[in-house]
Amino acid sequence: MIKWHEERIIPVNIETIWTLFELENIQRIMPNVVENKVIEKKEGVVGSKYEQKYKEGKRIETYIVEDLEYENIPDKKHNKIGFTLAKAFQVEAAFTLVKVDENETRFIYQGQNTGLNFLGKTLLKLGGEKNNKKVVTDFMDRVEEEALVEAKK
Repeated sequence: MIKWHEERIIPVNIETIWTLFELENIQRIMPNVVENKVIEKKEGVVGSKYEQKYKEGKRIETYIVEDLEYENIPDKKHNKIGFTLAKAFQVEAAFTLVKVDENETRFIYQGQNTGLNFLGKTLLKLGGEKNNKKVVTDFMDRVEEEALVEAKK
């Protein structure tokens, strides 16, 4: 199992950053997600399910994402999702925004990737912590870049 927990301060208003996590904007922060369609929308978001298609090189992986936790109050935004990838990995990821002040937001990205079978466990060991850290950092950088672009609009 690989776990991560990274935090950074982004010099942008919490509401501006939160819009990037809406379905229609998700490709801005997750460009490899080529399709994201709602299968089941639940009141209060938790339990909602989406079919997501993710492009990795020439391959497209399709999986079901479920909202596991959701909070949207003025000082805190939080969404935790879970999905099984290629029958080999169980992934959980949580995105949390905490308002520092009007122009600063703490962005917390945490999660875990668990190998479900021999193949999944082996691939996690081969991919390793270093590769995962790069993926996490790249994602956080993209969120910050897009938040700064959005803030200038």
